[in-house]
Amino acid sequence: MAASAPASEAAGGKMTMVVGVDESEHSYYALQWALQHFFPPGQPHQYRLVVVTAKPTAASAVGLAGPGAADVLPIVEADLKKSAMRVIDKARELCAKAQVADAVLEAVEGDARNVLCEAVERHRAEMLAVGSHGYGAIKRAVLGSVSDYCAHHAHCTVMIVKKPKQHKH
Repeated sequence: MAASAPASEAAGGKMTMVVGVDESEHSYYALQWALQHFFPPGQPHQYRLVVVTAKPTAASAVGLAGPGAADVLPIVEADLKKSAMRVIDKARELCAKAQVADAVLEAVEGDARNVLCEAVERHRAEMLAVGSHGYGAIKRAVLGSVSDYCAHHAHCTVMIVKKPKQHKH
């Protein structure tokens, strides 16, 4: 059985960068930052860009199902699908603005933490970039941090991009 080719060979000689996005301004900032720093217009790119958003399952969004939940699930599913498509459309727009026409855009069902780590494996990425919501320690402990989870579980370099705070004058 032959060994699989390195990721950079599989991507036509380019390494792969996965950027995780959701509907937050922090994730869009992370994508813009990655585009600005790793995909300069008019220059050859050393990375292949894969933009991934996670679409929660309708059942996880509704929570514990009770009577009538079956009636609500199709509505929730349609709304989650629209939301994921809005994220992909915005990511496509940001990539086009940065003149990156060959980005791969994916909406994958599941928990964002798992979806991003699995995307890294599937695309054999060398780097994962995610935004930071800037939660404090307590909120991060309660809600869970996608960036923290990925930093510990993704099998590649993880770049956590923080949006600069706006200073009031």
